[in-house]
Amino acid sequence: MKNPVYVGANIAVLLALLLASAITMLWLFWHFPLETAAATAAILAALSLSARLANSNDSDTDADLGRRENGFGTH
Repeated sequence: MKNPVYVGANIAVLLALLLASAITMLWLFWHFPLETAAATAAILAALSLSARLANSNDSDTDADLGRRENGFGTH
């Protein structure tokens, strides 16, 4: 079992990082609105493309998974 002090510290660090990220994004958007919007759109498009490519590259289908779970396939 994990020590509650470490769990609390981990949560505090996570929240601090999220807050720093949000403040940085707001500052950038306030000072450079067009560049920030364009960069955000480009990053989201790249992540979307990456997710689509990863999904299309996944060779395990539902039928394959069903056969493997029943022991009728190679691992």
